[in-house]
Amino acid sequence: MERKEAVKKLQLLKGKELHELAKQLGVTIYKDGKVNKGWAGHVFERYLELPINSAQSPNFGSWELKSVPLKVLKNGNYSIKETMAITMIDPVNVCQKEFEESHLLAKLKKAVVVVRTVGKTVDEPSYVHSVVEFNLTGGLYESVRADYNLVRNILLDPKRGFNMLTGTMGVYIQPRTKGAGNGSTSRAFYARKSFLKEFIDI
Repeated sequence: MERKEAVKKLQLLKGKELHELAKQLGVTIYKDGKVNKGWAGHVFERYLELPINSAQSPNFGSWELKSVPLKVLKNGNYSIKETMAITMIDPVNVCQKEFEESHLLAKLKKAVVVVRTVGKTVDEPSYVHSVVEFNLTGGLYESVRADYNLVRNILLDPKRGFNMLTGTMGVYIQPRTKGAGNGSTSRAFYARKSFLKEFIDI
């Protein structure tokens, strides 16, 4: 499915409640008594009749599908709830690839993001708020490129290396621990809330 067609179809979901869609599409919210963390994304993939895919290349060839939650503040306004995982950091690959050929750019350059409201628990209603397309241009492109190169330069430096990457780094894109607890050794690129605000109108 091409990006334009997918965006058009996803736009039809605005205002729809995700639990109802999950039930209709056979997506389980709980698995073995635990919350299936990717359930919302699975709903959108199933809705588009596409296979669930976590490979490092963009999901559907020329574009990448993501989901971002919004929480409701006490004053009734929306706020972006959390940062957005983009792709795992493979040190060997990052060292070999300039930004223009990176997995990070491939994921971000043509991203389609479904924005949804969420409650305090997974059982509370969740509604599709908007569908946003990521297009990196101008100063934003250069800032993300600088964030990537910061990570790359640390990986290329024999005195620093992979274990020196922390979530404090990066203006828009941060290299952060991914996985259970502080003992996790894997890292992933995450989009900061400031980056998401560049595209999501709340």
